[in-house]
Amino acid sequence: MIDTKIIKIASDTRFVGLKNRYTHKASIKNSLCGDYIKIELIVENKKVKSMRYETESCVLCEASASLLANKLKNFDIEHLKKEILIFKKIKKYKKNKFPIKFKEFEQLLNKNTINRLNCVILPIEALFKAFKINE
Repeated sequence: MIDTKIIKIASDTRFVGLKNRYTHKASIKNSLCGDYIKIELIVENKKVKSMRYETESCVLCEASASLLANKLKNFDIEHLKKEILIFKKIKKYKKNKFPIKFKEFEQLLNKNTINRLNCVILPIEALFKAFKINE
């Protein structure tokens, strides 16, 4: 069962809808469940100015995308690249210990949702693709 807190996060649609204005973009599909996300980012002066997204996904992926879009505004791009590399380890070891700057993502994972870690991390994986991070 999905927590009402997760539904509330997912219902924040301020950043939903692509505008075809971007410096970076990506789309990615979760091969396990079929979730799909497209993102557009505007980066200026080495800072993320905005992130927009569209999903065909579950509520966990939508909530994660909403948190991420809200979190990224004015994030230094080089620092962001280092922070999101930690997500590779989270996925590999199926842990829900997120970097301090992304602590709010932990509320999306609990004993009922930990097996859907891939859904939560899909928007972050879209960032890897948009920024061409291969590690």
